[in-house]
Amino acid sequence: MIKIVEALTIELEKHNFTTRQKIEELNQHVTKEKDIVDVIVEHNVVEEDVVLDILSDVYGIPYVNIGEYMPEEEAVVLIPLEICQRHTILPLFKIRNTLMIATANPADINMIDEIRVRTGFGIEPILCLHAGIVNAIETYLVGHESVGDMLDSIVEEEEEDLLDTANEVSDASDEPVIKLVNTILLQAVRDRASDIHLNPDEKKFRVRYRIDGVLYEVGQPPLKLQNSVISRIKIMARMDIAEKRKPQDGRIEFKLQGKAIDLRVSTIPTIYGENVVMRILDKSSVLLGLEDLGFGSHDLSLFKSVVCKPYGIVVAVGPTGSGKTTTLYSALGTINTIDKNIMTLEDPVEYNLPLIRQSQVHTKAGYTFANGLRAMLRQDPDVILVGEIRDEETAHIAAEAALTGHLVFSTLHTNDAPGTVVRLSEMGVKPFLIGSTLLCVIAQRLARKLCPKCTEKYIPEPEVLKDLNIKNDVVYFHRGKGCSHCKDIGYRGRVGLYELMLIEDDVRNAILHEVTEDVLRGVAIKAGMQTLRDDGVNKVLEGKTSIEEVFRVTR
Repeated sequence: MIKIVEALTIELEKHNFTTRQKIEELNQHVTKEKDIVDVIVEHNVVEEDVVLDILSDVYGIPYVNIGEYMPEEEAVVLIPLEICQRHTILPLFKIRNTLMIATANPADINMIDEIRVRTGFGIEPILCLHAGIVNAIETYLVGHESVGDMLDSIVEEEEEDLLDTANEVSDASDEPVIKLVNTILLQAVRDRASDIHLNPDEKKFRVRYRIDGVLYEVGQPPLKLQNSVISRIKIMARMDIAEKRKPQDGRIEFKLQGKAIDLRVSTIPTIYGENVVMRILDKSSVLLGLEDLGFGSHDLSLFKSVVCKPYGIVVAVGPTGSGKTTTLYSALGTINTIDKNIMTLEDPVEYNLPLIRQSQVHTKAGYTFANGLRAMLRQDPDVILVGEIRDEETAHIAAEAALTGHLVFSTLHTNDAPGTVVRLSEMGVKPFLIGSTLLCVIAQRLARKLCPKCTEKYIPEPEVLKDLNIKNDVVYFHRGKGCSHCKDIGYRGRVGLYELMLIEDDVRNAILHEVTEDVLRGVAIKAGMQTLRDDGVNKVLEGKTSIEEVFRVTR
């Protein structure tokens, strides 16, 4: 290992990333969980991919960023947890008679021989960061139990009558119920779910996860556990366990791998019991830059120029879960400097933003968007983000703020960009006020990204090309075949589809003349606006998503 660190030091010095003295200073931060390579990355001496690329050349083996990789189930079970922890390794996947394992020390011949003898497979090491493997072991091996496994064990216990649902409050504290609820929450985080749904039905109690915008059923706990599971969640969320006749909201916070996870819990009564939905917020998630959201180069340049203007209103529109808040947060990140006073008014505050004053509305206490925004204008802001324009009062205050020299960001629930003007008019905002304050409207959707491990090209049917008005002779679309990396779905992650309507002369004149939504759309397209469907087709041609996904999220 000493020779490897020496070789890495030489390479980093040669490329002017750091000095030998700096690396020697960093040695004091080395621990059992972090080797010197981890420390170098953690202290921003060099990016992870760069240091792995250098070490890959030194060792002569490939590398992966294990934080972006999900190991195969059939590989994970081959090596006991104790051995993985002792050697800091993680089995990743099998190819015929060869087992690929993640390791930070591929030169450890004794470790490779031990794994070869134990598994009976040939062993191919893949280079990863030591700390990343430690975290991955915690995620995929420690307490590695799925909702399905948990339900199987509960069914076996039911046969022995271990659970008695006569006393609901007592049941909510029973160990099997606690373990089931914990497993539901942890598996949701591991599976990258954005929401957890607990849905009571006449004869079934379903658990579903929303992953990349689509709901998947992951299990059906016994119907007799329905009230106990929901009661357990309400206890964790500090909600009234006895109140079942009206909706409630609560919050659960816990840590997984050192990351703060925030669950926003909502219940609503139905004819078969309380329906529970939990929105998962990873408070430690790194916010994306505008360049990472999926904008086309032309729209990205236009949007960047708009968010740097000194005053006016920028509105992001789309349905719930379409990424509006992420886009506006990324825009704020672009202009977030020490010389600006940026303030936000949200419901709820989803992610913590450095240097920005964030405030959360509290309707029951009388702290609404309207009076919160009015108070915020007395705080000498340069930029304001209002979580949502919900009523006429909020819309008028936002317009007045823009007229008095403030840059205002907000969201609205409309289907497309031209529909925003109609919606604001319905709220009572006069056309001259819309035309003089609105800078741009960005409509968006989130489409599932094709899995990078199993994407294939194909030639679409001529009728499809005709419907999309594509006239090229040879056009390739892309689709995912399904593999272990994406759990045979063909998709992994999401990409944004955007429709950017700038409020310039032609569009502004159309607004002032109170034209219909269809006419306004035609004017905006003529002025250069690309529709959501058109942006989706471009991303299909680029191989980022499938045409089926574009049809699913646009019209």
